[in-house]
Amino acid sequence: MARSRVVAVAAACTTVAAASVLIVTGTASAGTISGTLYRDPNTPVARWLSSNSGDSRATVIRSRIDSQPATRWLSNFNISTIGSEVATYVNAANAAGQIPALTVYGITNRDCGGASSGGAPDLTQYQTWIGNIARNLGGQTVVLNLEPDSIALLTCLNSTEIAARNQALRTATQTLKAGNPNAKVYLDGGHSAWNSAGDQASRLVAAGVADADGFYTNASNFQPTSAESAYGRSIISSLSGQGVNGKRQVIDTSRNGGASGDWCGDDNTDRRIGQYPTVNTGDANIDAYLWIKPPGEADGCRYAAGSFQPDLAYSLASSAPNPPSSPTSAPSSPSSSPSSSPSSSPSSSPSTSPSLPTGACGATLRAVSTWNGGYQGEVKVQAGSGTPNGWTVSWTLPSGSSISQVWNGTLTTSGSTVSVRNVSWNGNLPADGSTTFGFIATGTTGAPTLTCTSP
Repeated sequence: MARSRVVAVAAACTTVAAASVLIVTGTASAGTISGTLYRDPNTPVARWLSSNSGDSRATVIRSRIDSQPATRWLSNFNISTIGSEVATYVNAANAAGQIPALTVYGITNRDCGGASSGGAPDLTQYQTWIGNIARNLGGQTVVLNLEPDSIALLTCLNSTEIAARNQALRTATQTLKAGNPNAKVYLDGGHSAWNSAGDQASRLVAAGVADADGFYTNASNFQPTSAESAYGRSIISSLSGQGVNGKRQVIDTSRNGGASGDWCGDDNTDRRIGQYPTVNTGDANIDAYLWIKPPGEADGCRYAAGSFQPDLAYSLASSAPNPPSSPTSAPSSPSSSPSSSPSSSPSSSPSTSPSLPTGACGATLRAVSTWNGGYQGEVKVQAGSGTPNGWTVSWTLPSGSSISQVWNGTLTTSGSTVSVRNVSWNGNLPADGSTTFGFIATGTTGAPTLTCTSP
């Protein structure tokens, strides 16, 4: 696989977020954004549901996709109308007290002439278009993902054209930040199965990431969140080595809850929605998990690019757990899915482990969402004096229970005892630091006692 394959066309211009969810994951929860992401009530999925309320797929699509915020794509290059389009969207989000998220997609020679070709006729007109966007961003927080594939995909450009594109992206970033000082601008970081982290970091530096808030990865792709998080940390490290510090990552989790494989999702039934959108990520290096690619939009293989297809949406959502029922009690959704769908909306039933020991770490089962035959849990790992050599959380499952999926950790089992060890990027916690991992299980929750150890 070599492409992000964004495939956003004019149809995506009306594709917006679909609900406000704030997932709270603990005290070490954030990057630089706070608040609730904006759900636009007038999206292609919402319109389909309005016209097809009796469809057998509607309940699942409504509860797990229409309920969630996705980014608004600005992909229809029209200098005369882009300002009003942006103002309408941003003003509606501001009026709701929520954070609008936009994906700006109009660079000249977009997608190297591929399925998402188009954009500005030239870079001069592109800057005019960007200026009209910038003047209508308001003054409150707004998230801007600038030009997917524009940095990771350069194969169709010669050295002069690459230099011109880098300058165009640098200028666009500066223009957007000047239009709204509270705008959060992120540049194209590709994904973990594409360019190396060092190569991508060098490309980001050339494109002016020093003026941006950071970079986004996995746009419209399927790489698991754990791989993207590790990739992002490697990029951040490489950026620091090149004198660019303080940058953060955004990850597209709209379709990364199943198999990765080939880029096109139109025909692949192994895809699943990943973690639900939030700016409370539990990771100080990651500003947000966003649904950059609205779930249910086609890639252009089997269906018209950018069109909403209910069978794709249902395939993505049918085996996923329901989203959190409120902004304040919310385990993140997994990078994989349970084998059975919920029979009703989940309820939360917190369970706790013993108090934090004076040694290395402690663990708390912070929330559990249950459905018929299974449940989803989130565990907070809290460091005491720190975990320089990593951590492992163990507990005993009730009879008849088993864990099928874990994210942000590595699972091992021995009989009824399960252990989850840190992955590469979340093991070394500072004193009083914390992180979280989640899991999907079958059976009943019980009241487990969690034990955390650090070698």
